[in-house]
Amino acid sequence: MAMERENQFIGQSGAFLDAVERASRAAPMRRPVLVIGERGTGKELIAERLHRLSTRWDEPLVVMNCAALPETLIEAELFGHEAGAFTGATKARVGRFEEADKGTLFLDELGTLSMGAQERLLRAVEYGEITRIGSSRPVRVDVRIVAATNEDLPGKAERGEFRADLLDRLSFEVITLPPLRVREGDIGVLADYFGRRMAAELGWEGWPGFADHVAQELETHPWPGNVRELRNVVERAIYRWDDWGQPIGHVVFDPFDSPWKPLDPVKRSPKAAEPMQAQPATTPDFETVDDLRSAVDAHERAIVEHALGKHRWNQRQTAKALGLSYDQLRHCIKKHGLTDGD
Repeated sequence: MAMERENQFIGQSGAFLDAVERASRAAPMRRPVLVIGERGTGKELIAERLHRLSTRWDEPLVVMNCAALPETLIEAELFGHEAGAFTGATKARVGRFEEADKGTLFLDELGTLSMGAQERLLRAVEYGEITRIGSSRPVRVDVRIVAATNEDLPGKAERGEFRADLLDRLSFEVITLPPLRVREGDIGVLADYFGRRMAAELGWEGWPGFADHVAQELETHPWPGNVRELRNVVERAIYRWDDWGQPIGHVVFDPFDSPWKPLDPVKRSPKAAEPMQAQPATTPDFETVDDLRSAVDAHERAIVEHALGKHRWNQRQTAKALGLSYDQLRHCIKKHGLTDGD
């Protein structure tokens, strides 16, 4: 198992360990590295590993999210500015390149940089010097660049949306991080790690683990938000769990899912509403019905139990098939005391 500090950088799958090994091999090099991966896959953690295992480990690691600033401020943030260079620039300020001198500059969301900023970045990478906005005097800098993106930069370069020459300069090594859904064996390891840590934070005595059906749900979820999403789901499940000492029996993947959540205007339209599919169920024997409420409850229980069995106790699929929200299905399961018989 590989891990770094107390964070999500944990895993044992081949795909994950291969990415870690490639970062470890590239770390001592002075060359730029481009890290590619979906959101939540740990791009910044790989950048940190590249820095900590390099000869620059005791120098600054400066992080800049290129998507977090308006285009008009990106160049000033990267290269700094002199006093009076633009409205509001009352005093000189060094940029991220000068802050990272002798160290590493991590540029996240690289694909959002404007073409003008890309041109100046190319010069900085090519010649090792930058010029503050409002100045004509170049400043020498010794900076190792690590950049990251979740975009298809070669495709953007082909369409003229990203400078091909800059892409060439930054891609001495390209490390593509695998999404969580293909990291075989890692979901359970990560969920257990986050679960133990959250339980300790809440002051629980011991860690009860997850019920079998919850562990299965975690394994089959597509995880569009990757490790970051998994951490949120696990921690939310534990902090909401009231039956302390018992295995965690319920997780909420979508915290916005609620029978009372407001719909957007399109979904409010009757035309946009999808008809509810009829569910297979056994017709009750009306000759034996003496109590309406009991009969309805028994029929509801039979429908839900049948659907759960059909979908192998995948509660999200079952809820969708029945036309219920996830929380509504959970209410039915609890109401009728249904359990996974496997």
